[in-house]
Amino acid sequence: MRKLKTIIAASAAAALLAACGGGGEQAATTPEPEAETSAAAFAAVDTARISNAAETPEEWLTYGGTYDEQRHSRLTKIDTDNVDQLGVAWTYDLATTRGVESTPIVVDGVMYVTSAWSVVYALDPVTGEELWVYDPDVDRAVGVNACCDVVNRGVAVYDGKIYVGVIDGRLEALDAETGDVVWSTITVDQSKPYTITGAPRVANGKVFIGNGGAELGVRGYLSAYDADTGKLVWRFYTTPNPNKTADNAASDAVFASVANDTWGDEGAWTEDGGGGTVWDAIVYDDRNDRVIFGVGNGSPWNQRVRDPSAGDNLFLSSIVAVDADTGEYVWHFQTTPGETWDYTATQTIILADLPLGEDGATRRVAMQAPKNGFYYVIDADTGEFISGEAFVPVNWATGLDENGRPMEVEEARYADAPYLQTPGPLGAHNWQPMAFNPDLNLAYIPAQEIPQAYTDDPLTPDSVRWNTGVDFAAGLPLDPPEGLIEALRATLKGRLIAWDPVAQEARWSVEHNNAWNGGVLSTAGGLVFQGRLDGTFAAYDAATGERLWSYDVKSGAASGPGTFEIDGEQYVTITTGFGSAFTLAAGYALEETVPPMVGRVVTFKLGGNGFIETVDLPEIDRTPKGEPFGDEETLQVGLVQYSRNCMVCHGPLVISSGVLPDLRWSDYAGNAEAWAGAVMDGNLSSIGMVSFSDQLTNEESEAIRAYVLDQAHLAADGAGGSP
Repeated sequence: MRKLKTIIAASAAAALLAACGGGGEQAATTPEPEAETSAAAFAAVDTARISNAAETPEEWLTYGGTYDEQRHSRLTKIDTDNVDQLGVAWTYDLATTRGVESTPIVVDGVMYVTSAWSVVYALDPVTGEELWVYDPDVDRAVGVNACCDVVNRGVAVYDGKIYVGVIDGRLEALDAETGDVVWSTITVDQSKPYTITGAPRVANGKVFIGNGGAELGVRGYLSAYDADTGKLVWRFYTTPNPNKTADNAASDAVFASVANDTWGDEGAWTEDGGGGTVWDAIVYDDRNDRVIFGVGNGSPWNQRVRDPSAGDNLFLSSIVAVDADTGEYVWHFQTTPGETWDYTATQTIILADLPLGEDGATRRVAMQAPKNGFYYVIDADTGEFISGEAFVPVNWATGLDENGRPMEVEEARYADAPYLQTPGPLGAHNWQPMAFNPDLNLAYIPAQEIPQAYTDDPLTPDSVRWNTGVDFAAGLPLDPPEGLIEALRATLKGRLIAWDPVAQEARWSVEHNNAWNGGVLSTAGGLVFQGRLDGTFAAYDAATGERLWSYDVKSGAASGPGTFEIDGEQYVTITTGFGSAFTLAAGYALEETVPPMVGRVVTFKLGGNGFIETVDLPEIDRTPKGEPFGDEETLQVGLVQYSRNCMVCHGPLVISSGVLPDLRWSDYAGNAEAWAGAVMDGNLSSIGMVSFSDQLTNEESEAIRAYVLDQAHLAADGAGGSP
């Protein structure tokens, strides 16, 4: 391995070629400075270096590869002719059996990657040898606020520092050489159910970060912090102040002039903030010195509960552009006005030049394939709608009008009757990053079809921990009929779609054997790389979709892959780990419960002869741990309360994927005292299972236990859900 002093020397040389770039609710904490070191030359990344990243494809400097976030590498040493010679170069075990969604950053001979619970690792990218590890020591009880697993999508690097958003709401800067904390800032009100799972972005001395938590009731915003000190520079809120008064924030003017009027004066939003969290897509538009970001769903989802006035509710489900220096509003485009289905617009935003002008002249555009199923092309300078078409089957709208506004199907508002809708809340495209090949003008979308029956729920927002206003129990039977699980699985599809954004049509499509596929990498070698939940990591011909190579990485492979080159050799890398929203909420979709799997970084090269070790984990004892009890009325109460409070983590019909315990086979289900201790008293809060005493009575908790045991015996007897 090349020792750190060698890497430092290389970084110092690189620093000669690049110029270093140059008040919040909570003050940043900064440790006492230590003796001066060479850290200033280590990871000497500035705005100019990231702006030029496409010209230095040997590195992977930011989450999307470049500021345009195209995830397209100009490296060509691995191509369509030799990709079948890829083999494992090295693997590194991450200290987790939970979901991993990180895209590795590679700069100055070091790889930086994150795993569950926001742990950061610095590795040698040639050998996989560990250089340092930073664990932010998160209270595991925070995990209950994470809608979609305790994941983290990666770091940002700038001016010798590594920036990570911690799941409990901290933004931290680490010394890139040592992993020591430089500063730590709390970006949220930690008394509320905020989380951070997304990767920060950095430009012109500022770090941009959002947050999550709209399912549980919060108010979203994007913040900019000083990269050197961690002090808040500006904040842009995405929903109004509950009193529609000023926040002394960058968003004040646009809410006063435009957005406040799109919200009524009553409804749950006035209590919980309305949602609109900025939990993923943040793009720095270096041509205009703007930040373009995607805004999430409403809180509650159901607009009838959130805001009965039925306005557009800006800036929910919108793409918003603001001035990077001040945070002042520039433009917006709303993909789903009056959002009521968890149709976030937080999915990948890509900037590109497309031949859309007269006589084939190029036009600078922003592109997105959000949850609602339509592919949008909008003008990156003005936010003007250019075109949009459905990239998967949709039945909630018949299309888009000339302004890009969806033409809704009346029944989709599920006001008076349930509506089986596609896409469902997991979306036609979720967090998994898409890519764009500028040579072929093709976008590669990790698409999916996962329908959902939406039913109005009359509950008040504080009656359940998940604040959606949608009845998840509707239509679920106590005794699932034979073949139900198989029928549900048959409705789920995953695809890799090569989408032509000029013609607004698919060029080719590959269907997968599971719905939840992975992020995408495009390369100038004519390849598209993508992983899948079942552990398949594959390379496809970028022009035709022909599969040219695949490898079993022995764990879920949903992260965005990356590629880099060192000493003339190209590598392809991906982080693996079984978890995320689909595996928590849709365990029934898997053929069988999957035991916990070790997360890893897996790196490939031509001629690699390494291997991925199989970890033997104990088999799950799939037998009920107690006798069934309770009459039909009790079981029905248990079904409803389980669906409202437990299903999003432990799975519908009590069928878990294995990321979290399958309650049917839990010893706690067979012991009333232990069950009450976990569910009502919070005895397991240290591992993430907090008390539900604010949401459940003792009788309701015991009814859930009765329902769980009933489902366990049905499965053990070969009826109902799969064991």
